[in-house]
Amino acid sequence: MVRVKRGNVARKRRKKILSLASGYRGAHSVLFRVANQQVMKALRYSYVGRKQKKRIFRRIWISRINAASRLNGIPYSRLINNFKKSNIDLNRKMLSQIAVLDASTFKSLISINN
Repeated sequence: MVRVKRGNVARKRRKKILSLASGYRGAHSVLFRVANQQVMKALRYSYVGRKQKKRIFRRIWISRINAASRLNGIPYSRLINNFKKSNIDLNRKMLSQIAVLDASTFKSLISINN
């Protein structure tokens, strides 16, 4: 049986994990076993965070549209319903941008629907 030396492979693997853990506090960035646990946890959190980001932004857009539409005397739900009825296909991201940056255009969009 031929002897297999794994030093290079193991060092490479550990170094990769420790480089991902750089910036963690204390033993979490120095000791491999602890760093490995923290990196795995961080990767799980980042995966979940990428999904949550989409939900959070949608909530922000809706609250901005709601605030702007209420200033013009119509609640959010009725505004979206009117947009659907009159086949105005603007997504919430664009509507919130219009509401924040160009109030006069937003007002004219609302007046088209009423």
